[in-house]
This record gives sequence, structure tokens and C-alpha cells, in this order.
Amino acid sequence: MDKFESNHPGFTLIELLVVIAVMAILAALLLPGLARARQLADRTACLSQLRQQGIGWRVFLDDNQGHFPDRRDLKESLPGGYRPWTTWPTSDPRAGWAPIVLSNELAVAKVWNCPSTRLSRFPDTPQVWQISSSQSNALVVNYWMWRFDRMDEPVARDNFWGRSETDAVSSLRAANNPNAGTPEGPSDVELSVDVYFPGTVSTLPPGLRGRSAHAGGRNRLMLDGHAGFVRDLRLRRL
Repeated sequence: MDKFESNHPGFTLIELLVVIAVMAILAALLLPGLARARQLADRTACLSQLRQQGIGWRVFLDDNQGHFPDRRDLKESLPGGYRPWTTWPTSDPRAGWAPIVLSNELAVAKVWNCPSTRLSRFPDTPQVWQISSSQSNALVVNYWMWRFDRMDEPVARDNFWGRSETDAVSSLRAANNPNAGTPEGPSDVELSVDVYFPGTVSTLPPGLRGRSAHAGGRNRLMLDGHAGFVRDLRLRRL
């Protein structure tokens, strides 16, 4: 027998194709589960960030006689300025001003950048991003605060600039804003939320309709400090 001859034959072409087919089937079964696990992990991280923001706001309110800041000057002077959109929303809920106001209460920069709000998910969408200064290392903020989305003078009833917590709830109730509902108390008032674009808004570009940071819903922080994920039928589930 030749010394190079082997008693163990190699794979046949059919066997190799069977192995490849099995691996492809396993990948098809596992990859969706891995993607869902990644989405859930990102959603949980974002929710944790909102809870930390809630703690920061509680400390701020306790130190300021229960009043929110009136920093419309910051909202107007940040890079890009106050920029209401003609598609949706018709105001500017971006919150690049918030980390500046809470700089003493929240020193951790990452609480302002939701890991699910990636550029690949929202390409060239100015409503999503706002930087907190013109410096090269400025924080990127991609949470929205609808109750601080306008520059009206005097302050609109559905905005919280300079208001106390108690006045904020009663003013929002009196504003009769259909998007905010009729809150009974702080637990019904949304303070901060990750970005989303309802599929029911026809003025939005088709590529944005129904798109959100989290599939099928959004994380939100309420005025009483609790945060959670809420399902929204207007948003895509994938």
C-alpha cells in the first residue's frame, strides 16, 4: 500500500451539500431569534436610560421648588436651532437642551443616546438627532420631550416651560391636546419618549411611516418617574 494512501475516504459532494443545507436551516431558525434578543436588549437599555433621566428630573425638581426650567433660549440657540417640521411633527420635540439643564444631576452621557436609534434605521432624518453643543465631543440626544416642543410666548398650555408639576398637569388637561389625552395625574403625563413616526401620518415620507426606535411600540418616561414600553398599532412590528 502506498504510504500516502488513506483508509478514510473524504466527503462526497452529496454529503457536503447535505451539511451545507443543514447549516443553512439552522441559521434560518436561529438568526431571527438572535435578532429579537438584540432588539429586546436594546429596548431594555433604552428603558434604563429613561429611568435614569427620571431620577435626574426628580432631583432637579426637588432642588427648584418643583418647577421645570424655562430654557427656550437653549432650545433656540443649540446647533440647528428651533426647527419645527412641516411633515410631522409640526413642532420640535428634540431635547438637546435637557442634558445641559441636568448636567449636575446626570453626569453619565450615555443616558441620552438610545442604542436602538441608529443612523441605519433613520437615515438623513433630522427630527431624530440633536447635539447639545457645537463642540466636537458634544452629546447626541435622540429622545423627544413633547411638552417642551414649542417657543410660544406666553408658554402654551400644553408646554411645561417654567411650570410647576401641579400646574403642568392642570394646564395640559385644560389644553385639550388630542395627542396628549386628558391626564388625571402625573402618571398619565408623558415626559420623555424615544423617537417614532406613526404610520397613520400621511404627510411623512413613505420610508418613515410606522418606523420607530423599537419595533411595535415605544419606551416612555412619565411625569411621576415610572417608565415602560407601550405597544402602538401605528408602528411596524419589525
